[in-house]
Amino acid sequence: MINETGAVLDKAGTEEFARLTDPFRAELLTYCYRMLGSMEDAEDQVQEIYLRAWRAYAGFEGRSSLRTWLYRIATNVCLNVLTGRSRQPAPSGLLDDDEPAGQRAARTTDDDHGDPAVIVAAREHRKRALLVVWQHLSPRQRAVLILRDVLNWQATEIADLLGTSGPAVHSMLRRARAQLAQAPSTGAEAAEPDDLALRGLLDEYAAAFETGDITTLVYLLADDTVCQRRPSNTVLKGRDEIAQYLLDCPAVGNCKMVPISVNRKPGFGVYRRDADGLLRAHTIDVLTVTKSGFERIEVFDDRSLFSAFGLPAVHEADLG
Repeated sequence: MINETGAVLDKAGTEEFARLTDPFRAELLTYCYRMLGSMEDAEDQVQEIYLRAWRAYAGFEGRSSLRTWLYRIATNVCLNVLTGRSRQPAPSGLLDDDEPAGQRAARTTDDDHGDPAVIVAAREHRKRALLVVWQHLSPRQRAVLILRDVLNWQATEIADLLGTSGPAVHSMLRRARAQLAQAPSTGAEAAEPDDLALRGLLDEYAAAFETGDITTLVYLLADDTVCQRRPSNTVLKGRDEIAQYLLDCPAVGNCKMVPISVNRKPGFGVYRRDADGLLRAHTIDVLTVTKSGFERIEVFDDRSLFSAFGLPAVHEADLG
């Protein structure tokens, strides 16, 4: 197999490339998702990243880590996409109207495996950064802020990746943070219950969903709850409509709920037990909760999202 540099990649070389680069696919998808604000765009560009990386792999000299090399390609790909847009759209897909989610697109669990979304909650300004980054920052500012304040890269590393200087990176960071400081708050956090109460609500919701206790599920909803299914964009409003949906939902009472975090919002990877007895990926559910209960449920009927969140296609309880 010959790449664009004319170097020959034999079967062993191709297998080595896949073995070494595949572990970074999920976090690169998350990074692209945060940069581009669209899961569809992120998935397309990850394919482009891996194609470029494969073509250039024979010339990779190891002067930087493989991860840094892949991020350099990813950043260039995303910047090319963003600078080619007439406007930068607000995030879509797993990103709601007020805040981006990730990852996530990308995986956003509490495990720290270097995933971009994992570090988001570490400092308050990181949370605010991801709330408004798409709407207020230029593509290069966006890249610098995500690499520094979300991924914890050093300024020298970012400068090397972007082909600029350390002072220039610090300057972009100062401007980006200044813009974020001036951005209005969404006010969404004020209505959220404390962590302990939230955990209790989520546990009760998951238990009711798994056991098929629709009465409890409906009780946990706010009066004006909205449920939206994607990609169909079917919208259900109020307890009555959502109760009917739950009665017809094949996963209720026949599933396993795996907690995830989607850009500071709680959610679940829902595994439905199929006729063969295996718990298979079903939907990704994202919840907005206030003191009055769950006020918004977003259901993503897209099995491909499970890998972006680091979740297997078959629940671990049924593996091996």
